[in-house]
Amino acid sequence: MPKISERAELMPASPIRRLAPKAEAAKSRGVKVYHLNIGQPDIETPIEGLEALKHIDRKILEYSPSDGFLSFREKLVGYYDQYQIKLTADDIIITSGGSEAVLFAFMSCLNPGDEIIVPEPAYANYMAFAVSAGAVIRPITSTIDEGFALPSIEKFEELINERTRGILICNPNNPTGYLYTRKEMNRIRDLVKKHDLFLFSDEVYREFIYTGSPYISACHLEGIEQNVVLIDSVSKRYSECGIRIGALITKNRELRKAVMKFCQARLSPPLIGQIVAEASLDVPRKYMIRTYEEYIERRNCLIDGLNKIPGVYSPIPMGAFYTVASLPIDDSDKFCAWCLSEFEYEGETVMMAPASGFYMDPTKGRNEVRIAYVLKKDDLRRALFILGKALEAYPGRVMP
Repeated sequence: MPKISERAELMPASPIRRLAPKAEAAKSRGVKVYHLNIGQPDIETPIEGLEALKHIDRKILEYSPSDGFLSFREKLVGYYDQYQIKLTADDIIITSGGSEAVLFAFMSCLNPGDEIIVPEPAYANYMAFAVSAGAVIRPITSTIDEGFALPSIEKFEELINERTRGILICNPNNPTGYLYTRKEMNRIRDLVKKHDLFLFSDEVYREFIYTGSPYISACHLEGIEQNVVLIDSVSKRYSECGIRIGALITKNRELRKAVMKFCQARLSPPLIGQIVAEASLDVPRKYMIRTYEEYIERRNCLIDGLNKIPGVYSPIPMGAFYTVASLPIDDSDKFCAWCLSEFEYEGETVMMAPASGFYMDPTKGRNEVRIAYVLKKDDLRRALFILGKALEAYPGRVMP
């Protein structure tokens, strides 16, 4: 029997989805599962997008241009202008979700064996995209004790060598909810400029910043315009995860030409998704304000509740809709699996993402979980209550 590839062997399992079979098994037993594991918002998709979907009157569902519809890209120019990100339509390439944007950026910028520095804990799929490109992620670890702040630039310098090609950040951050300060972004800029690196910046959560601190985009950093690759998506902004529409944005013309080769090979981004996403750009400001206020209330509900459970600690996330919390347990992988396979309280349980999957070294984050506050506040309160009961019953509980 033929063997699968070494690349497939290296491809990591998703910490977000790998427990899905256990969740389905729990549901089949009649157990209600509170999904805190995945960033799938329950906020309703804007009516503008849904109406555009309902009223598609095309006779042929054809390919779109490989870089996306011009009308959509021109409309996005106006959207980014609200954030003082000055672009032309040519700077924007529409992709099949933000995931494809990351993958195409890696494939276009990195040779096999090249290295990128990534602050961790980090979005787990970055590792999968690096494996696909034959690249190597060099992690630089931030800690829960310091609120997951950016490690010192000296730590970055220690990792830079002749194979280093770029730095990847997520701002606001998934999974921690951390927001990089202006000072931190300027330090990254100086490092990128000094060593002539690419700066891959995943900024899909820019709408969700809950402090008075400003949003500093990589596109705001002067002097590295040709080095910046901005990653974006409509999935979380408009609760449109299923339409798979993202964007790769760069001022670097040669890089755009390289990316377009990959875009042409996959022919086109989703036609229907672009129609919905373009229409969603017309949402009234009140939709975004209402969504923003809802996430603030959910964040406060979750963090207050977590920190009231004995032995549990979570920093206050400044953006996105996730937090990484430490629990009084021996092993988060075992605990999260146990919650689904061996525990229930009054016919209910919780599903979380073990934080070990967000670190390159799987021995890190062993007592941490990522929690997404994408449920209604009443459901969050109930999930927190169930979590407290689970911690009381868990055989591997560690006394604080």
